[in-house]
Amino acid sequence: MIKKIPQWQSLGHLLREQAEKIGARTLLRFEGESMSFAQVEEGTNRLANVLRQHHVHKGDKVAVMLPNGLEFPLAWLAIAKLGAVMVPVNVQYREKELQDVLNHSEAKLAVVGMQQIEVLQRAQPQCNFLREMAVFANEVRSSNNVVDLRREMEQAPTNFVIDAIPPRRDDLLNLQYTSGTTGFPKACMLTHKYWLQLAQGTFAYGKIRSDDVNLTAQPFYYMDPQWNLVLCMMAGIPLVILPRFSASTFWQSITENAVTFFYLIGAMPVYLLKQPENPTFEKNHRVRFVLCSGIVPQLHATFESRWGMPWRELYGSTESGGDLQVPLENADCVGTGTVGIPFPGKEAKVVDENDHELPDGEVGELVVRGEPMMSGYYKNSEATKEKIRHGWLHTGDLFRKDKHGYFYLVGRLKDMVRRSGENISAAEVEGVLCEHPAVRASAVVPVPDDLRGEEAKAFIQLQDGATLDPEELLAFAQKKLAAFKTPRFIEVVEKFPLTPSERIAKHELLKSKPDQRKGAYDAIIKQWG
Repeated sequence: MIKKIPQWQSLGHLLREQAEKIGARTLLRFEGESMSFAQVEEGTNRLANVLRQHHVHKGDKVAVMLPNGLEFPLAWLAIAKLGAVMVPVNVQYREKELQDVLNHSEAKLAVVGMQQIEVLQRAQPQCNFLREMAVFANEVRSSNNVVDLRREMEQAPTNFVIDAIPPRRDDLLNLQYTSGTTGFPKACMLTHKYWLQLAQGTFAYGKIRSDDVNLTAQPFYYMDPQWNLVLCMMAGIPLVILPRFSASTFWQSITENAVTFFYLIGAMPVYLLKQPENPTFEKNHRVRFVLCSGIVPQLHATFESRWGMPWRELYGSTESGGDLQVPLENADCVGTGTVGIPFPGKEAKVVDENDHELPDGEVGELVVRGEPMMSGYYKNSEATKEKIRHGWLHTGDLFRKDKHGYFYLVGRLKDMVRRSGENISAAEVEGVLCEHPAVRASAVVPVPDDLRGEEAKAFIQLQDGATLDPEELLAFAQKKLAAFKTPRFIEVVEKFPLTPSERIAKHELLKSKPDQRKGAYDAIIKQWG
C-alpha cells in the first residue's frame, strides 16, 4: 500500500522536513561526490543567506545558467527558500538569446558556470535589470562584478529562517522558458504547487520505494531533472546526476550507481540501441522500469527484450506537467504507439477546430485540464488566452483516442522542430536567417531523422542577384543561435507558395517531394543531395 504523501507548503519546507527525518540518507550524487539530505539542507541554507546578502528577496528573479552538477539543485532550492523565482537558462545560449531572456524575465542576479562568464559579460551591458553575476568557484578568474558564491558560503550561517517571509504553494517558483511558434520563447509561470504535484503524480505512478535510485541525464535547466529532484526529495532516495547523456557509458553509470528507474526523451533510446551490446552492464542492473517520452513503436519490444524491463510512455509539457501515462502493468501497450490515459487529476479529449469533442478514432487536437498546470505565460496574457481556452489547455498536438480511452499521438500542429529532445522554434531560426543580406525570406520545417527524431531544414529565397554559400550562411546563423538550432539542410527556392493570408504555405513545401533531403545541402556531409 502506498503511503499518503503530505501536502508540503513549498520545496524548502519539503527539504527541511526530510533533512530532519532522514538527514543521513543520500540525496544527490555527481561524478563520485555525494550529498546527504542534511548536507543539501545546510548548503541551501548557506546559499540562501548569501543571496539575501546580495539583496535577493521574495519575488526577485535569479537566472541560473549552470551545467549539470551539484550546484544547480543547490541554487534552485536556495532560491525556493527565499521565495524568489528561478529563471533557468540554456548554457548554450549566445549573447542575443541571453539578453532576450534576462531582459524579459527582469533577472537581477545571474548564477553561471565558469565557462558561461564570458558570454554573460558580453551580454550584460544590454541587460537592463541585471546587477550582478555569481559563480561557484574557489577563486574567481574573471573581472569585476562577479560574486564568488563558494567562498561566501563558507562564511555564511548554516541556519536559515524559512518562515520569515514564507513561500506558499501558489507562489511563483520558476519562469521556465519553452519554445513556441512566435519565435521568442514563452516563459511558463510554475509555482511550488506545480512541482510538488508533478512529483507527487510520478511518485504514485511508479510506486516509488525507499530502496529506489533515480538517475537523470538531461540538462538541469530543462524541467525533467527538476521534477526528478523533487520526486527524490519526496521519496527520500538518491538522484544520480550525469554531466550529460552519453550512450557509450550510460549503462555503466546505471549499473555502478545501482539505479532502479530513469526517464529518457527523444532519440536517447535509439542512441543506446545503436551501441554494441555489453552484457557486463546491460544485464547486471537493478532497473525495474523506464519512463520515456517518444518511444518508437517499432522498437518498443526490442528495448524491453534487450534490457529486460518495461518501458512506459509519458506525455506532457512544461505548461501542464504530466498529462498522459501508460500504466506500468499494461504490457499490452508495447509496440502500439499509445501514450496512455490521463494521469489522476487530469482530463483529456480530442477536439476539432471549433473545440468540439470528436468521436473515438477521429484525429484532432489534444486538450487537457486539471493539475498541475502553469499559471500562464509571463508578460503574455494574449498567448495565455490562446493556450488555455474555457479551462482547457490546447497542446498543439494531433491525437486520436480509441474506444478503451487510450490516446495516440498522430502529429504536431506546433511550428517547431524537435531535435534530440530539443525544441527549436521555426520562427526564431527564420528570423536569424533573414538577417543575412543575401536572404529574402526563409521557412524552417522538420525533416524526419532516425537518430535525432527530427532535423531542421531551411528553405531559402535569395535576394535578386544574390548567390548562396551554405557554409557561410550556417556560420552566420551559429553566431546568433545555439548549435542545436542551426539547420542541417538548406534548399534554395525561387519563390514560396503562399496561403490566402500571405503566409508561407509550409505544408505545400513539405508536399513537394517525399524525401526532403533530396536537392538540399546537408551540413553534416557538406554537400548537396
